[in-house]
Amino acid sequence: MNTQWLEWGRRLQALAQNGLTYTENPYDVDRYRQIQQITADMMAAYTDTEPEKVLNFFRHERGYATPKVDARGAVFQDGKILLVKERSDGGWTLPGGWVDVGEPPSLAIEREVFEESGYQTKATKLLALYDRDHPRHGHPPLPVQIYKLFFRCELIGGSPTPSIETEAVDFFAPDQIPELSLSRVVPSQIDRLFQHETQPDLPTDFD
Repeated sequence: MNTQWLEWGRRLQALAQNGLTYTENPYDVDRYRQIQQITADMMAAYTDTEPEKVLNFFRHERGYATPKVDARGAVFQDGKILLVKERSDGGWTLPGGWVDVGEPPSLAIEREVFEESGYQTKATKLLALYDRDHPRHGHPPLPVQIYKLFFRCELIGGSPTPSIETEAVDFFAPDQIPELSLSRVVPSQIDRLFQHETQPDLPTDFD
């Protein structure tokens, strides 16, 4: 699928957001807002979304535009990997989510794993840092750029407990992976994490 329009849209939105952050000239403010509106119209046309919804999303993004950070935890037990089932789309994924401001990534993933699965863990290694947009990953497109951090997390306690975001928690063997929430994780990433588990000396992946 050709997503050149998405790259252009993100770059235009970043330019508009950065301009609105730093300019004090009212004429430039108006011009940057027009760029945001045109970008929202363009993205809405390609995604069958209301332009106002896209524009409202843009307006909530403030400050200098940078990629967002999503942390995911790889927790293994008896050769199986921990997955949680998302209430939002019914797909399974590694527990995780956004890294909060002021929160180290390792603590963010330990918190996310506990909140979404009920298990207490200790982050022990950064296995991969991926650009979600890289073509080899195959995630469905989003209006923002995201860096995905995958941590190996050692299981130290707790019990399976669904949350307000997850409706089921379980461990899966590599040949029994259920339907995934592809916006969050894709099969090739799960396969690579199993390789890291069986070959712990592998270096950290990136891009």
